[in-house]
Parts: sequence; structure tokens; C-alpha cells
Amino acid sequence: MQVILARSAGFCYGVRRAVELARKTAGERGNCWMLGDLIHNAHVIAELSALGVRKTSEPESLNPGETVIIRSHGELKGVLDDLSGRGVECVDATCPNVRRIQELVAEAEREGRQPVIIGEPNHPEVMGVASWCRDALVLDSPEAVRRWLDTTPDSRSIPLTVVAQTTCIREIFENSWKILKKECTDAKKYDTICNATQRRQTEATEIAARVGVMVVVGDRKSANTRHLAEICRKFCPKVVQIETAAELSRELFAGCDAAGLTAGASTPAGIIKEVFATMSEEFTNEAVAGSTEPVTEEPATPAAAEPAQEPANEVPANEFEEMLNKQSFRTLNTGEKVTGIVRAITSKEVEVDVGAKQTAYIKFSELSDDPNANPEDIVHVGDEIEAYIVRVNDVEGFAELSKRRLDAQKKWEEVEKAVEEKSIHEGVVTEENKGGIVVLVDGIRVFVPASQSGKPRGADLSAMRGQTVRLRITEFNRARRRVVGSIRAVQDEERRAAQDKVWSSIEVGKRYTGVVKSMTSYGVFVDIGGVDGMVHISELSWSRIKDPREVCKVGDTLEVYVINFDPDRRKISLGVKDHNRDPWQDFLNTYSVGDVATVRIVKLMPFGAFAEVVPGVDGLIHISQIADHRVEKPEDELSEGQTVNAKITNIDEERQKISLSIRQAPQQPAEGEAE
Repeated sequence: MQVILARSAGFCYGVRRAVELARKTAGERGNCWMLGDLIHNAHVIAELSALGVRKTSEPESLNPGETVIIRSHGELKGVLDDLSGRGVECVDATCPNVRRIQELVAEAEREGRQPVIIGEPNHPEVMGVASWCRDALVLDSPEAVRRWLDTTPDSRSIPLTVVAQTTCIREIFENSWKILKKECTDAKKYDTICNATQRRQTEATEIAARVGVMVVVGDRKSANTRHLAEICRKFCPKVVQIETAAELSRELFAGCDAAGLTAGASTPAGIIKEVFATMSEEFTNEAVAGSTEPVTEEPATPAAAEPAQEPANEVPANEFEEMLNKQSFRTLNTGEKVTGIVRAITSKEVEVDVGAKQTAYIKFSELSDDPNANPEDIVHVGDEIEAYIVRVNDVEGFAELSKRRLDAQKKWEEVEKAVEEKSIHEGVVTEENKGGIVVLVDGIRVFVPASQSGKPRGADLSAMRGQTVRLRITEFNRARRRVVGSIRAVQDEERRAAQDKVWSSIEVGKRYTGVVKSMTSYGVFVDIGGVDGMVHISELSWSRIKDPREVCKVGDTLEVYVINFDPDRRKISLGVKDHNRDPWQDFLNTYSVGDVATVRIVKLMPFGAFAEVVPGVDGLIHISQIADHRVEKPEDELSEGQTVNAKITNIDEERQKISLSIRQAPQQPAEGEAE
């Protein structure tokens, strides 16, 4: 019988980090505490207990000055705040991946979004994550997602931020997301399934499809171990989950040519080694003794499995010891891209765990293009980071990485993608040069020709410096590091979209808040959202005016309404005057015959002058009522725009006419004239 071991079996980075922190804390401080099980493995918990790490499930029993280790699954935020407030020292062994999910749900709540966690509601990790916001929604399956959508009012319009438990089965998460993406109008997805979990599940699937028996090792309280067994059962007819080698039996492997072995993230290397040795030696010998056939060199492929692939997961028994001792199987090569976890930030460099025997570093000069950037503003301990491998020194055991070079490579890939997809980007105008301007977009200099700047021909482009603009990248030359963009293309597209929106919903009487774009002697043109409409001078004010500049100027905001429109000719007539108000009634409510009003002369005629009593209502001052002496021409005594006192001598309500008299009204004395 051949035993195939998954290369990713055993401790993941988060579990290994938690155990190392606990051992280090116990060694430095002696007796300390852990809240619940640090990880889901009884053997590790027993080992830590022997080192002086005691377990408690009652955080309130801890006293000020005592030290407690926070488990890798994380803890309730309220518990952490209480411990800190009471002076209990916390050593945070929370997995960096779990910590990121906590930050995501907290940020979602700050943005007014509904956090949705796809995972097991009663799992410590999920309970801890949910405590970082007030109202997290935990759903454990696509069916639960459906039930929530069908029973929650307005659920499809609620803005959602969707995350996953780090050990969630990928199929459950993806199927749940498909439903939410299809049904909900505003849903954001963050794939927070741990990379190690995904690799472990993928390898287990591949091995299970090729063997007759699949053994999954791990504590029965471990969610990721249980999920591994569930996944394997879909591909292998016989799957057994065990905690130690003692649970194995010969009957399990009867008639089996190949068996697979994987382990959960909380399973120590020693237990995996023991199970592997038991399967490889004792049961293999038993199988050979009871069979007349020679031992198969390659495992048979089940009929239902996919076509055979290269067996990348097989580990010969004589290599197993070396593999476990290294606890890493990655080989670093110069020029490759690598993903790791930030372990420390020193005074000169960032230390990164890339899962290899070499220690990896990023010099500050290779962290960012900005020489003045603060490294701690770019990365934090526990962050996942991608970088290029610049140099590997196997003799001294270190590797140099560069995030800056990888970022530059990604930027050029994004530029190429932007040209293909014709996407819109935002940037800041940094300079004007010959023929156009330069816009900085995500660190890339984009040249925008003057004709594509969105400004009129001959305009002063230097005024655009410092402005944030939206543009479309139209072409690029990677070899010459030249990128060309167009602001005008975006403006034209947005203008057309705005115009279509206005014309699709316009109707007589509809009100808009518009901006005065230009003026003529007969009216003004107002932009009501990408479309210009005209307000005739007669519709600007109830008062009689000769020039629109008397009541507004270019750039002013006006409240207008639609009088009529012609969609074929694309013309709109707008009004400012409120026709629901009756100026004549305003006059009657204010004045009566015999009252004296301050009026404005608006028009001179041979027989007298018309004066505005209230906006929209004029009265006639007959030439005989202009002065107490004979007047040959009204303009000899009055001028347009002049303000005088006039007595209301008659009101004809039926014909809406008013007679006024200056000679019968007391006038203010001229400046300097004695009373």
C-alpha cells in the first residue's frame, strides 16, 4: 500500500505563531494564562500546561498585573477591553488573518454597511469577529442566505460587506456570495478564507480522488479538520477522522492499494509523523503479507476521478523526517513573486515570513517610491504582503525582497488593463508643459494633450494645477514609459449621459436647480444638469428690467421650472417667476386709495410715466400729476429708474389699472435743501 501525504498538512502560520508566542511568554514570565484553548488540539494544550500556561474560561477571574495569552481564533472585543481596563496584560496571539476580518467588519459598520459573516455562528473565531461591530449577520450556508433574503424586509437594498470564516469551505462561501451578488444591489466581497486553508482543502481534494482510504488527523473540536473530512467524503468512499495513530485499525486498509493522509491546521508535526509511520510501516506490511500481488508503485485512479495528474503530494517515508523538521517546502528563486506575513518592523527594514527556511527582509528603500514615506504607515505587523525576490543568500540564510518593484509592475499592468477596458481614473494635475498637462494617476505620469484637457482652445492650462480630474487612458508605450490620457473623453461621455437623463425625465412644471452659463440681451442660458435651457428676460423677474444683468450674473445658481420643451429641436424654455403668485393681489393686500407709496419710474411716455408700485404691478402718473406746474415733457422732470413718492388716487380693480400722483404726495427734500 502506498501512503500519499499532503504537503500542507499540519500547523498553519497563525497556529504556529500562537504556539511560539505562548512558549516564549511562558519561558520569559513563568506562569501565565490562556483564555480557553489557545488552539484546537488537546496535545498542544497539555504541553503548554506543563510549561506553566494555565487555562481559564472566566476572564473576570484574572487579576491586574497577570498575563493572559489571547488564542489564535481571537476573542470578544468586550472581553479584551475589560481586561485592558483592569490592568491585565494581554499577549495577542490572534491570527493576523482573523485580525484582518475583525477590522473589515468594524470598518463596514463605520461606513453604515451591514457586515455579513459566512461561517459557523458558534465558532470562537466567528463569535469574536462578530463582536467587533454591533449587529453582525452570521450565515452558515447558501440556504441560510436565502432564508435571510426572503424573511428580511428591504434586505436586497441593504449595503452589505461580506467576509468568510478563515476555515470556511470554499464552495459554501462562493455559492453564498453568488446569491448575495445576484440579489442585492450593493454588496462588497472580501475573500478572507486563509490561503493555507485553501491550499490544504485543494490538496486534500486531489488526494482523496486518487485513493481508497483518506485519513484526516486533527482535534475533533477543530473546524478546519472537520471541514477537511467533509470535503474528502465527496471524493473518497472511505474517510476517517482521527486524533492520534492509536485510533487506526488494520481493517480500515483492507484491500486498499493507496491511502491518503492530511491534517488540520492545529495538528502538531509529531502526531502527523506518528500516523504517517504507522500507515507506512505496520499496515503496509500487513497488506503485503495478505496479498499475492506485488506492492503497487503508483496508486490506482478511481473511475469517478478526473484524469490522472502528476502526483505532487507524495512524500517518501525516508524524506518525511526532513520535511517535518524544516516545516517549510517553499524554494525561493530570484525574480519570483512571493507572499508573506510581516513579522517585525525594525529601524532599517521590514522582516517578512514567506514560509521558507530563509529569513526575508524588505529594505525601506524597496518598500515605496516615496523616500519620505513612513514604513509603519505602509505596512503593519501581521499584514499580508506581496513582493519580488531580489536576492537569495542560502549560505547566510536570508532573502532580499522588493515591494516597490512589484508595485511598479502592477501599475503598468493596471495601465495596460485600463486601456483595454477603457476605464475611468482619477488623478491630480501636477504640471503644464508644451502641448498639454501632466496628471499623476496612482503614481503614473499621464500626459493629456491640450486638445483633450476639456478646456477651450487657447485657455490657460496652468490654472488646472492642483485640480483633481477624471480621465481615460487612451494609449501607452511601456518601453518609453509614456502614457497618454483624455479628460475630454470622460467629460463628453458624462455630458451625454447627463443629457439623456434630463431628456428622459423632463416634463412641464418640473423644477431644477441650475447654474447660469451665459447671458444675452434677451435672457440667460441655465445648465440644469448637462442640458442648457433659456430663461427669457420677461421670465426672470416680476419687475420690469432691461438687462438680465440687473438680476443675475454668470455662475449664479437659479431655481427654475420648465415652461415648455421641444425634444426634437432639443430646446427648453425655463422660468424663474412664480406664476402661482398674483402680483395684483399682493398690491391690493398692501395699498388702498389715498395711500402714499415709494415707486420706481420704469417707462416715460408723451402723456406721462409708468411707475412700479410692487414687482409686477405698474401705475400711471399722468403728465398733469407730475408736478404742481406745467410740464411740457415727462423727461424734463423724471428719468427711468428714479424713485419718487406717489399718492394712489384711483384703483380700477376690474381693468387692473392704477392712477398715481406725485404732486399730491409729500416728497423728500433734495439733498442740502432746508426744510
